[in-house]
Amino acid sequence: MKSTLLPPRDQVDTLSRRDMLRRLAAGGALLSAPGLAAAAPAPRKGGQLTIATQSSSTADTLDPARGALSTDYLRAHMFFSGLTTLDAHLAPQMALAEEMATDDAITWTVRLRKGVVFHDGKALTAADVVYSLKRHGDAAIGSKVRGLAQQFASVRAVGPLVVEITLTGANADLPVILATSHFVIIRDGTTSFNTANGTGAFRCKEFTPGVRTIGVRNENYWRPGLPHLDEVALFGIPDESARINALLSGDVDWVNEVNPRSTKRISGEPGFVVLESQSGLYTDLVIRQNLGFGRHPDFTLGMKYLIDREQMKRAAFRGYAVIGNDQPLAPSNRFHFAGLPQRPYDPDRARYHLARAGAVGQTLPLVASVAAAGSVDMAMLMQQSAIKAGLKLAVKRISADGYWSNHWMKSPMGFGNINPRPSADMLFTQFFKSDAPWNESGWRNEQFDQLLLLARAETDEDKRKQFYADMQVLVHQKCGIGIPLFINNLEAFSSKVGGAASHPLGSFMGYTCAEQVWLEA
Repeated sequence: MKSTLLPPRDQVDTLSRRDMLRRLAAGGALLSAPGLAAAAPAPRKGGQLTIATQSSSTADTLDPARGALSTDYLRAHMFFSGLTTLDAHLAPQMALAEEMATDDAITWTVRLRKGVVFHDGKALTAADVVYSLKRHGDAAIGSKVRGLAQQFASVRAVGPLVVEITLTGANADLPVILATSHFVIIRDGTTSFNTANGTGAFRCKEFTPGVRTIGVRNENYWRPGLPHLDEVALFGIPDESARINALLSGDVDWVNEVNPRSTKRISGEPGFVVLESQSGLYTDLVIRQNLGFGRHPDFTLGMKYLIDREQMKRAAFRGYAVIGNDQPLAPSNRFHFAGLPQRPYDPDRARYHLARAGAVGQTLPLVASVAAAGSVDMAMLMQQSAIKAGLKLAVKRISADGYWSNHWMKSPMGFGNINPRPSADMLFTQFFKSDAPWNESGWRNEQFDQLLLLARAETDEDKRKQFYADMQVLVHQKCGIGIPLFINNLEAFSSKVGGAASHPLGSFMGYTCAEQVWLEA
């Protein structure tokens, strides 16, 4: 078996398969945890941190299983805890679980931490974990990770603080999967989410969907010495200019989704910091393959040849991006298939495929919104390119409010904005598997689904890499998704925020900043 978390070479032969899986399950004990505390002053206690994200709507939720936006992920990590958590290397570390052990990556024994209590004072038990994990399989819940949870053949308590998870097939990534916000642990039997009753660093003081969320320090938090802050307030400000104004005026302390055009303005003001992080974040062209011209494979190919990636990088993102190739794994991902020939910008070839689909001479709507970072600029550039190929694109600019619920995955052509996932398996399962709830283009490919299962169970990294390469080729050639770029994540905060650092999973330190940062005096 091969793993990214290998011991020194001279120790490999002495380790059993069980030892190797235990090391993997233990979550990167060989990697040091990230942090700036060693080089910074001691964290200060107290104060309220105010965060403004780019997303907010009346569909905001405290149910971690249904989280779909940045504010949902932040809330989940504020109020709840998971069995594991991810460090800045994306290696899983133990959290509510003290240990996750397995012999075969199919049957896992999870031993829970003692002395953990929910906000209402109830002690954490195995029953809470069983309930939390099993509810994702209920279609009525509307879990956004139901596809991932379908791997759970059984989840049962085998002791007061011991849970046994049996998977339908081997998956060495289980500790990574369980670290995501959707899989945090809720109390056994919870059905109402008007408030949050978790084991997280903050208790829910206020939750008004589409308006604001306020959390206050949990004095009984199971991590000693945390959190540093007394309160955290979350707001949604969809308009980027308004978010920046709120930051610079001191109304908020931290914002995400900073437009590259705003970086000079922020950096020019004393007392503010711009943070840039490379990640797997992308804004993608979405062509619904079950609607209109999207039903014709040549139409999808034609649209992909209209993507001028270099121009989009310069004009839409001011260079804060890495060129993509219609494959969802970024070049920095260890499973990225670099051998896939780069798809060029070619209006003539686009015209050929569009003509075969009967689209030349047509006027078709293209929906874009500031809610999908850079999509408005990308749409305008594609509109100009389409003219050269004999196609008219009518760009429909939609407001951020309600874009995700009313237009994303519903319009024949539009844009998505996909946050990074900690593993290739999670990304493919959530967005490209035939029955995935976030299968943006609605494509169905039996070969892809089979490769997904094979890759998930494969513990030889070279073989797994080949499976993922084949899957990227299928997405590149047949899926109704165009991925022009991987966007460098830009966020900004007041210099009085201590302990802030970049994270490959996204803004706000992978949405876990609340319990880690502090406010300087």
